[in-house]
Amino acid sequence: MALEIERRFLVTGEDWRAHVDWVAEIRQGYLLSAQDGLTVRVRLQRSQHREPQAWFTIKALPGAGASATTRLEFEYPIPIADAEAMLNLAPSRLEKRRHGLQLPGGEWVLDVFYGENAPLLVAEVELEHPDAAPPIPAWCTREITGIHAFSNAALAATPLRTWPPQELCSFLPV
Repeated sequence: MALEIERRFLVTGEDWRAHVDWVAEIRQGYLLSAQDGLTVRVRLQRSQHREPQAWFTIKALPGAGASATTRLEFEYPIPIADAEAMLNLAPSRLEKRRHGLQLPGGEWVLDVFYGENAPLLVAEVELEHPDAAPPIPAWCTREITGIHAFSNAALAATPLRTWPPQELCSFLPV
C-alpha cells in the first residue's frame, strides 16, 4: 500500500533559498475533494531541464489510529494532453512554484503559491517513518501538519485571500 508520510510548515523569510536544488512550476486541479479526506487530483509539472510531467493522484486518510502525518497516496503518470484536459474539468485549481531543497532528515520541498494563495510559503518534508524527527530549519515558523485549511485541496477550493482577516492573523505572521 502506498503511504505518504510528511510534515508541513509555514515559512517566513528568504533563508530557505540557500538550500534550493531544483525548481518546477506546478498546476494542479482537484476533481474531487471530500470532507473525509479523499481527494482526486491531477498535476502538471514543468521545469527548465526536464520534459513536462503529469500525474493522476488519489489520496485518502488511512483509517482510525493513524497519525496526522500519514495518508494513503496512489499516484500514476499520465499523458500531458490528458492532464491538460482533466485540469480544465477540475472545479478547483491552484498554481505554485516548487523548490526542491537540500536538507537533512527527509525529502524537503518548498512551495511558493501564486494568485489567490500568494504570498503563502509552505515547506514539506517526506519521511520514511511517522515517528521520524528531522531537524526543522528556523525559517519553518509554524507546523501545519494535519490542519485541513492548509491542504492543497482546501487552498484550491478556499484560497487564502478569501479567508477572514482574523483567521489569517491567527496563522500568518503580520
